[in-house]
Amino acid sequence: MDFRLKVFYTVALRLNFTKAATELYITQPAVSKHIQELEETYKTKLFERNGSKIALTPAGKILLKYTKSIFDIYREIDFEMSSFNKERQGLLRLGASTTISQYIISPVLARFHQKQKDIKVNLLNGNTEQIENALINKEIEIGIVEGQSKNQSIKYIPFLKDELVLVCNSNNPFVKQNEISVNDLKSMKFLTRERGSGTLEVIEFALKKVNLKLTDLQIEMQLGSTESIKSYLLNSDCFAFMSIHAVRKELKNKELIVLDVEKLSIERCFYVATLQGKSDSLSELFIQNLASHYNLKL
Repeated sequence: MDFRLKVFYTVALRLNFTKAATELYITQPAVSKHIQELEETYKTKLFERNGSKIALTPAGKILLKYTKSIFDIYREIDFEMSSFNKERQGLLRLGASTTISQYIISPVLARFHQKQKDIKVNLLNGNTEQIENALINKEIEIGIVEGQSKNQSIKYIPFLKDELVLVCNSNNPFVKQNEISVNDLKSMKFLTRERGSGTLEVIEFALKKVNLKLTDLQIEMQLGSTESIKSYLLNSDCFAFMSIHAVRKELKNKELIVLDVEKLSIERCFYVATLQGKSDSLSELFIQNLASHYNLKL
C-alpha cells in the first residue's frame, strides 16, 4: 500500500494536517511532504489552503473517491486471505447512532471480539444523519441507526425493538397524576436532541398521529447527547421522551420516572444499515453474528 495515499486519505477526511499527523503517528512536516509528493506526481493541487483551513480541490475529490475504493479492496484482501489460516483478520468500521452506541452495541461488540479476536473494530459515534452520511461516503461499512426516514441508497435490516417513554425527575409535581393527557404536553417544558437525531425524528412522527407538532411543545433546550439530557432532567422539572434502553439504570434507582401519556405510544426499530448492492465478507460475518444474537431472519 502506498503510504502517501494513506496520508492523503487521512488529511482528506480530517481536513486538518495536525490531526492527520497525530492519527498517523508522524510529524506535520512529514504529512506536508507526502502530500507535496503526490501533488508533484499528479501535477495538480489536491488541497486549497486558506489560512489555517484546507479543502479538497476537484482533483482531490477524484483522488479521494478512488483511494476509498483502493482501501476497500485492501480490506477485503486482508480478510479473505487470513481465512486460509483459520485466523480471520481485518478492520471493520462501524457507525452507531448515539442511543445505540451508548446503551446497545457494546455487549454485541464484546461477544464478536471473543469469537474474532484478530478483527479490529473501529466505532464511529454520531446521530443517525451523520452515520448515514458516513456510510454513503464509505467512511464506514455498517451503520446501526434509529429513526423513521429511509435513504434509498441504503439497505435497512430491523434488529431490535425500542420504546420511547416520557420521563422526568421523580420529584416532579406531575408524578402525582395517574395519566398525562396529550393536551398536558403543551404546558410542559421539554428537552430534546438536536436536528438530525433519529430519536427526535421518531418523536415528531408520533406526535403527528395525535395532532401535535414539535412546535406545539415548550422546548427549554436542545442537547447533543442522551447523557446530557438525563443529567439536566435530574436537576430540573423538565420532561423528555427517551429510549427505555437509555434510562433503565435511572428508573431502577428511582431517579427518573415514566409517565403514561393517554393515546400516545412511541415504538420504533433499530436498524442495521449497509449500502445497497455493496457487501463484503467481513461485514457479512458481523451481521451474521448480530443476527444469531437477536434471532434475525436476513
